[in-house]
Amino acid sequence: MTEQTVTPAEPERTAVLPEPTEAPASPGAAAPVLPPAAPPMPQQPAGAGPGSPGGTEPVRPPRRVLRAVARWTAAVLVLGSLGTGTAFGIASMERTDVPGLATEYDGRWEYPALTLPALPSGSPRPFSPGNTAQIHHADLRELLIPAPAGATVDSRIEGGWTTPEQFASEYRKDGRERIGGLLADSALRHIAARGWSMPDGTTSRVYLLRFNSTAYAEGFRDDMYIGGGPGQALDWKEDLVFDEGWEGSDKDPDTATFVFTDAQPDGKERIRAAYVQAGDTVALIVHKQKGSKPVPEVPFHQTLILQNQLLG
Repeated sequence: MTEQTVTPAEPERTAVLPEPTEAPASPGAAAPVLPPAAPPMPQQPAGAGPGSPGGTEPVRPPRRVLRAVARWTAAVLVLGSLGTGTAFGIASMERTDVPGLATEYDGRWEYPALTLPALPSGSPRPFSPGNTAQIHHADLRELLIPAPAGATVDSRIEGGWTTPEQFASEYRKDGRERIGGLLADSALRHIAARGWSMPDGTTSRVYLLRFNSTAYAEGFRDDMYIGGGPGQALDWKEDLVFDEGWEGSDKDPDTATFVFTDAQPDGKERIRAAYVQAGDTVALIVHKQKGSKPVPEVPFHQTLILQNQLLG
């Protein structure tokens, strides 16, 4: 069906002449000649006009609307660019530099970046599928957590090998001989140790004991009564209790952690201690501090978690 365009019909033009105005006749005067009247403008049919099917000219929006649209478009572009710039600026800032997002300092120590040591060629990690015996093949000294920034390293145990006697000195005198005997009977291979002190008076000791197998490490842990309680009494006047503030037991499913603290502080010295058993290796971590102020919990748990990660 062909689209049809309706063209408005040409209206009939009718000449309307005005009636002559009577003027006083004068003898011999000729009648005036009047020009013909202009024909009336044709009426526009309904629906015809600019933009309509019968129109001849497109509809133009008012200039006021065009100016308003231009202003809003410019405003959106400006706001968009400002938002993008703000987002980029926030993304490039440290969290502590962003107002409202700053993390309050919680007392943690500044440790250097930790990396796992290289392994001998062909040796697997302790908890990889190819290492069912859970043996640490890396140099034990390189698995020790480093001292944090601001620490004064103890020259007696500064990250090298140490003796069973040095390890036993962390316990009460009446139990040191027994500990020496346990170490002699447990197929001990090496002991690595590191100690340091911090400006706030906290002293730290970390020992790593590697045995010939995971079974020997577990046997030593049991002989030291670690797990059901605080174990063999450390060089401390009171027995320790489980640290109720520790929530990191699930940080590494391949290792076992046992965390303790002092039960009845006397106002002179405080202590926190923990054991980690990771395959063939057992770790002891001890933090002590003079005075009635508790040993800071955050850096102690921080040290424990990082050392656990190095062993796991």
